[in-house]
Amino acid sequence: MIEKYKLAVVQMKVTDNKKENISKAKDMIREAAQKGANLVILPEIFNSPYNNSSFPVYAEEFPGETSLEMMKIAKECSIVLVAGSIPEKEGDSIFNTCYVYNESGEVIGRHRKIHLFDINIKGGQYFKESDVLTAGKDFTVVDTKFGKIGIAICYDVRFPEYFRILSEMGAELVALPAAFNMTTGPAHWEISLRMRAVDNQIYMAAASPARDESQSYVSYANSMIVDPWGKVLENADTDEKIIYSDIDRKRVYEIREQLPLLKHLRKDLYKLKYK
Repeated sequence: MIEKYKLAVVQMKVTDNKKENISKAKDMIREAAQKGANLVILPEIFNSPYNNSSFPVYAEEFPGETSLEMMKIAKECSIVLVAGSIPEKEGDSIFNTCYVYNESGEVIGRHRKIHLFDINIKGGQYFKESDVLTAGKDFTVVDTKFGKIGIAICYDVRFPEYFRILSEMGAELVALPAAFNMTTGPAHWEISLRMRAVDNQIYMAAASPARDESQSYVSYANSMIVDPWGKVLENADTDEKIIYSDIDRKRVYEIREQLPLLKHLRKDLYKLKYK
């Protein structure tokens, strides 16, 4: 098992041209690999505009155009690739799905967004993913040579229970393809990432599309890498950019030893029942 590795988080502009989006993703993955990245993370819905009308049009059954190209580029660059998320079709359902590929281009994980983004903020954002998308059900932790990596997608970050379970399953880093908007982003993006890292003493790596004011859904951007102490290691701001960080897995366990939150968890008392 490798103790230290280089992480790259890709913040790319997404257009209404699927082929261009896939090509841009591949170019940025190559750039990251050439600069020494071992693990690369793409944004949420990186092959399609982020809106309900686009999801059925751009949706692919697996393996489809996007996933096949991601398999190829992961193998070409010999990296572990958390391939953001795409609209994935299965039967009559469409999911917001993240696939993870190893250095041989093989699928080693799949996460379907569990918590769908249904909001109606007075004077702000109105958006209901559930009008088109179906929610996933799986808690996703992937075994890699860089340790166990948890996967979540965007709105999943609002639910600390999910992240606690990922940490209990052994996740040392959680990859979060996400696209917070211009209402929720300034208010809650950074604090959510830092608190999930602090609560569970894990690295958080969040990949967002770059900001494009011409799109119907404007991403807050600000892709970010946070360490297990809650320190922001890198922030991409708003433009198209790749951010990097050296990840030391020992830091997770050093922090857990110094401040043993997970050991002090009162599992005998926390038997919550949701009706």
